[in-house]
Formats: sequence, C-alpha cells, structure tokens
Amino acid sequence: MKKEIDKTLAMKILDKNKIEYKVHEYSLNDGIDAKSVSINLNEDLNKVYKTLVTRGKSNKYYVFLVEADRNLDLKKAAKVTHEKYIEMIHQAELLPLTGYVHGGCSPIGMKKLFSTFINIDAKTLDTVFVSGGKIGLQIELNPLSLANLINAHFEDVSI
Repeated sequence: MKKEIDKTLAMKILDKNKIEYKVHEYSLNDGIDAKSVSINLNEDLNKVYKTLVTRGKSNKYYVFLVEADRNLDLKKAAKVTHEKYIEMIHQAELLPLTGYVHGGCSPIGMKKLFSTFINIDAKTLDTVFVSGGKIGLQIELNPLSLANLINAHFEDVSI
C-alpha cells in the first residue's frame, strides 16, 4: 500500500488551480542538490530545475529556474531584469524571504510572487521537475503551466 504524502503549500496551490502534476520522493542520503536529485530520480539533468533566489542592485528580488547541470549566468540575469547587477542571496535570507529552506525551495507558493525567469530550454519540454516545497519532494509538471501560474518568463539565463 502506497503511503499518502502530506500536501505541501505548492501542491495545494496546484490543486486549487487545477494544474496536473506528479509527486516524486527522493532519498536524502544521496544529496539534496539538483544534480543528486536528478540522479536519484533517474531523470535527465535538463529536466530537473533548481530554484535560485537573487537580489538586484535596486534591492529587488528575482527568482530563476535553471537546469540541474547548469549555472545561472549573472550577466544574462542582470540583462533580463534590467538591473546593473544580480547577486545570489545568502542562504540565511532564504527562509524569511520565501518561506522555504535551502534544498526545498519551490517556485510555487513563496511568501511573495517575485519576478521569475525560467531558462528558455524548459519551454521545449513536456514536463520539468521543481522542488515540491520540502526537502525530499519534487513536483513534475508542464513548464508552460508552471510559467502561467507564477507569471514567469522564459529567457536565456544559464551557462
């Protein structure tokens, strides 16, 4: 018998908006970084997206989703946000700012809806994986549905 998973805020928001998704649990023993998660789930690195929270020179916050095997290109990020520069926030700022912890930060259900950018390659995929809102949980869903839900834009932001 399959155990019932407690619904996270991200899952409740998807349910409320009638967006189809699948839940995938993974072992914490193998690491919580996006590369480890993709290996643990036996999924392509280009389908598992990490959620990165940044701050621009203006002190505005921005969220970027990039593939597990890629990095955020800070110059490209600054360009798409019309900022002079972009920097990653400190890990200690993540929970108070978003309501999520490092390794469990979902782009769905943050305390505030920040300007969000998904790397352009996601647009060509049927589904992508993002954090389900807690460590050990990933949500698989259509990237266009995700973008519509969180008002995200597809841009070339990775290297």
